[in-house]
Amino acid sequence: MKVKEVADLVGISVRTLHHYDEIGLLAPEETTDSGYRLYSDDNLEILQQILFFRELGFPLKKIKEIINSPSFDRKEALELHYSMLLEKRSQLDTMIGTIEKTIQHLKGEIQMTNKEKFEGFDFSHNPYEQEARERWGDEAVDQANLKLGNMSKEEQKELPETMNSIYKKLAPLRKGLPDSAESQAAIEEWYVLLNKMGSYSLDAFRGLGQLYLDDERFTQNIDAFGEGLAQFMRDAMAVYADNNQR
Repeated sequence: MKVKEVADLVGISVRTLHHYDEIGLLAPEETTDSGYRLYSDDNLEILQQILFFRELGFPLKKIKEIINSPSFDRKEALELHYSMLLEKRSQLDTMIGTIEKTIQHLKGEIQMTNKEKFEGFDFSHNPYEQEARERWGDEAVDQANLKLGNMSKEEQKELPETMNSIYKKLAPLRKGLPDSAESQAAIEEWYVLLNKMGSYSLDAFRGLGQLYLDDERFTQNIDAFGEGLAQFMRDAMAVYADNNQR
């Protein structure tokens, strides 16, 4: 199958498949003299594994390590996916039940206890924390957790809104130059906000900007505010780091 056919079949972009090839995660069975990527049934089975891992929050780097390991067993991996998805479904079923009860409660049909109002919520596990520890070290992550923990609940609640407002401010600037005064003023707001949540040196800030392109989860989330915003932020963050290290 050609890359466009695979993309249409699976529901992902051609760009994603190209990216998987470029990083050595999923190479096509064959590339024709004309440059067309051709995917085999075995490629599709590997792609299925990759997407199962992605659905469960695994970073691409970790997925590559897993599926390229000599001890990797496709059947065992599927059984792991199955059990994890069952656990996820169980949590979702509980949350759906909580929503149904809350609707009945608002209608005056039943009374809910405070405990029942929060059944199904689980904030005990951050799926990205282990990855962050591997990338930036325990001290940086512990310091970030401490800063967040010292914030009031109201401040924590406002964080996503503040982040979104900065994304929205940066989005229309992406068509211009990343080193413009306006772009640099907006990206400075991003730097200040990040350092309220953690501790970012200028080099770390630059590295994070590169991660916005290297990790498609960041790219997709940021580009939701405007296609190409992740790349613009990467460039603006690099300029900011250079300018402020002088």
